[in-house]
Amino acid sequence: MNALLTDFYQLTMAAGYFEAGKQHDHATFELFARRLPSVRQHLVVAGLQQAVEYLEGLRFRAEEIAWLRSLPQFAKVREEFWAYLRDFRFTGAVFAMPEGTLAYANEPLLSVRAPLIEAQLVETFLLATIGFQTMIASAAARIVEAANGRSVVEFGTRRAHSPQAGLYAARAAYIGGCIGTSNTLAGFQFGIPVFGTAAHSWVLSFADEREAFARLQRLLGDRCVYLIDTHDTLAGARQAAALGRPLWGVRLDSGDLVTLSREVRQILDQAGLTDAKIMATNELDEAKIHAVVAAGAPIDSFGVGTALATSSDAPSLGMVYKLVEISTGGQRRDVAKHSPEKQTVPGAKQVFRYDGLDVIARADECKPLPGECQALLQPVMMNGERLGDLPMRRMDRFPLPQPQWTRLSDSLEALGQ
Repeated sequence: MNALLTDFYQLTMAAGYFEAGKQHDHATFELFARRLPSVRQHLVVAGLQQAVEYLEGLRFRAEEIAWLRSLPQFAKVREEFWAYLRDFRFTGAVFAMPEGTLAYANEPLLSVRAPLIEAQLVETFLLATIGFQTMIASAAARIVEAANGRSVVEFGTRRAHSPQAGLYAARAAYIGGCIGTSNTLAGFQFGIPVFGTAAHSWVLSFADEREAFARLQRLLGDRCVYLIDTHDTLAGARQAAALGRPLWGVRLDSGDLVTLSREVRQILDQAGLTDAKIMATNELDEAKIHAVVAAGAPIDSFGVGTALATSSDAPSLGMVYKLVEISTGGQRRDVAKHSPEKQTVPGAKQVFRYDGLDVIARADECKPLPGECQALLQPVMMNGERLGDLPMRRMDRFPLPQPQWTRLSDSLEALGQ
């Protein structure tokens, strides 16, 4: 992984730490969202797999070090620092919430415990990776909830901020509850089910719509989905009904989805195609899907693109990565930021989930809690090595109340434990 894919000040700080003799200090950093967007009740954690892969492969190449040495900011840096970068590896520990976990503001989603320079250098990539995928997974969860049991497919790569963003948006959307994606690489690389048959250009390439449908049916059989609104939606539905089986169903990509879906459903049913499904697309988002579902439209599946791949209603989460603890010469010191509206809580923490309540406690508090209890921050890496497989885990299916900020011992006292 390219170690220069970071903010420049991470490298100037790394050099500064080294020159100050702090390369042997150990630090704990925590990654969390200070507050949730107004349109989010919770977050769905995603991106851990890519974060761990980054940490495992982090290296400085000779040509990268040579370029850094040429910069005026590093003119006074000793040779020993460049030797340190040549041998650089991440040797620390990572504790993280598994992907698919529901989380809230100020709960650490990930904790890095490592030599200070190592923990500092990885900030930018971890924020970008965990922040982006968590943002998309959280948007997907809301859209899936709005669909109320109807399936949602992620269709957003062509609207994403880059092809690479589209790939990881597809992954995150699947974690957030979508049944699949149109992104072929995401299917290959992550094992996500892929969906898609033909666009308007397919229909337009034939002189006759019926022939276009027939050719598609011959190719795809019961996987065939006809896009029926290229010319006239209801006429397209009749063409599809006349061809009969095999088919999966039809797709609506324009117009009044509620009215059209009812009329198309009637056409299909009258042709005996009661099992044929109707998919809806066309700039859908959470609000539009909720309205369509509330109106009782006979739509079985939704394809969502822009609103999902860009999380358009909440396009950033304001994730932060903050130093909470540092050890120098074996002496630990808890640290916190006190600036207005950006305060942090000192010390390494753990999040305990039990009996429908989240308790954020000190990481060294381990007295058992009553009832069903789970420590959400689980060990993922030790000594720079992955502890095991990180399966792509899909979201939890239950909402939780807002967490309580408290020491675990205080919570137990209140419970009479």
